[in-house]
Amino acid sequence: MRNVTMAATIALALGGLAPATARARDTAATTATRAPADYDIAFPHPEHHEAQVSVTYRGLDSAPVRFQMARSSPGRYALHEFAKNVYAVSATDGAGRPLTVTRTDPYGWTVAGHDGTVTVRYTLFGDRGDGTYAQIDPTHARLNIPATFLWATGQDDRPIRVRFHPRPDWKIATQLAPTDDPAVFTARDLQYFMDSPVELSAHDVRSWTVADGAKRYTIRLTVHHDGSAADVDRFAAMAKKVVAQQIAIFGAPPPFDYGTYTFLADYMPQISGDGMEHRNSTVISMPRSLAAANFQQIQTLSHEFFHAWNVERIRPAELEPFDFTRANATPSLWLAEGFTQYYGPLAVLRAGEMPLADYIRQLSGTLNGLLNTPARRYGGPQEMSLRAPFVDAAQSIDPTNPNIFVSYYPYGAVIALALDLELRQAFPRLTLDDYMRQLWRNHGRNERPYRPDDLRQALAQVTGDQGFADRFFARSVTASGLPDFAPLLAQAGLTLRPAHADAAWAGATPVAGEDGLTLASSTAPGTPLYDAGLDKGDRIVSLDGKPLADAGAWTALLAAHAPGDRLPIVYRQRGAERHAMLTLGTDPTMQIVPDETLGRTLTPAQVQFRRSWLGETSVGTAPASPAKTTG
Repeated sequence: MRNVTMAATIALALGGLAPATARARDTAATTATRAPADYDIAFPHPEHHEAQVSVTYRGLDSAPVRFQMARSSPGRYALHEFAKNVYAVSATDGAGRPLTVTRTDPYGWTVAGHDGTVTVRYTLFGDRGDGTYAQIDPTHARLNIPATFLWATGQDDRPIRVRFHPRPDWKIATQLAPTDDPAVFTARDLQYFMDSPVELSAHDVRSWTVADGAKRYTIRLTVHHDGSAADVDRFAAMAKKVVAQQIAIFGAPPPFDYGTYTFLADYMPQISGDGMEHRNSTVISMPRSLAAANFQQIQTLSHEFFHAWNVERIRPAELEPFDFTRANATPSLWLAEGFTQYYGPLAVLRAGEMPLADYIRQLSGTLNGLLNTPARRYGGPQEMSLRAPFVDAAQSIDPTNPNIFVSYYPYGAVIALALDLELRQAFPRLTLDDYMRQLWRNHGRNERPYRPDDLRQALAQVTGDQGFADRFFARSVTASGLPDFAPLLAQAGLTLRPAHADAAWAGATPVAGEDGLTLASSTAPGTPLYDAGLDKGDRIVSLDGKPLADAGAWTALLAAHAPGDRLPIVYRQRGAERHAMLTLGTDPTMQIVPDETLGRTLTPAQVQFRRSWLGETSVGTAPASPAKTTG
């Protein structure tokens, strides 16, 4: 990464390397002339998960200044009250004189009586290492900026300069722009600053370059872990192949600001598993080492890198600019997150870093889950996207109905699967890759945020068939319909079939607890247990007149019966004993199976289709037995 001075950083940010957004253009003149906000952060007591933070604003008018902590964070859609971890707040003016700090609400502090300069100091507590919060300990400081730094409201367009005071063995990794001082970094404005996570640790670094014509960009992989250098070498080689596959989808890498994209990877026992995309970097974490997880972290890396196009530059209008004071919602998460969920493992498979058997098992589970969820009767993918503020790591103490929501991640992934296979069927020269490239041309290359209907129009553009686009969106986006996947998958020599065609089934399987066999999860509408009146927390007294000691006895009893059998069931529900008749159904679990495992020979057309879709390694590497799924 090259060094630049503060002045050069501002010039670059406002010139050819800046995003071509209206916000960046409109604030260019203001940003170039206003004094930067100067931040400083040190870690004198990392064993207690504390940081000492200060920020100085100069050239303020005489009005009182409100300093605020964020309530939301880029990439997250629920509220997160970061102010709860800020305390010991004080302020001084330009001469170092103490100023009165007034707090009238939970989210901020007001400072009055200053001389045009205000320095606010505070202590930050942070001990959750993921993409949303901050974690400080003797091994590292992982900082999500909204969880770490407050800011002066109304000063969002100022450039920002931040000085870190790392421990002696720590290095600094971030998408913030470097300066001649290795401890000082800059951001062109608050939006970019808040979108720029930082890792300070004794991490390993691997890097390589990717090209867009004559332009060269550096991809950096920084890994804070307790494994070996050989592990990082292997992971970097995998990452390089996955990155190349994704660049091939779009034809070129995104124009990364300051010429660099950084993976901020943490694989330490105290970390929380997560992946969080940012404009020119991503946070990826897991509490297991690379070797212990058998390098499964590559799927999170793949998912997050795809976001460099999809959501960071092909961006929903509802997220631009991001409002740090409220939940930011969009009806298009089915595409922003769901299509990314589809391409994450697909790129790993195409790169030759995932066995076909593993990919098929994963695809089976995703498709089966959506085919059998009761949530689709309550809304399509746009409705599920708008529920994000209630479910995206949101905290609440009252239970909600688990049957009315299905995540926009698998929902969108199945919509992507449907569109990819339907495009290949109806337009033999087109694939979902072509649709993503059309979105890039329309909304990514020039960073023109899209509205929901723009997605439908882009499909009409790429196919030249407005009717196809209208029908697809009417059926599967604004409504909750899905196509018949069996003939679509058959094009690739894959069979969609019931996993347990003749098995009797009751729905949720009870588990053994202190009070006996109990339903640990809610029952779903349309299942035998739901229709019999049972729900979460109910204890099974007997089934077909027999007491059951554990889940194995439950499964064995069902195996002795057939779909349609009626069995008396006795259960206790909130203190009362109840009796009902349980009418067994047929297990609805579906699975995808490669035809070659069923003794069938793929046709030349199926071989060609599968290679075009799943990559060269997808033919001739079938599993030895049919893929397994879970109900």
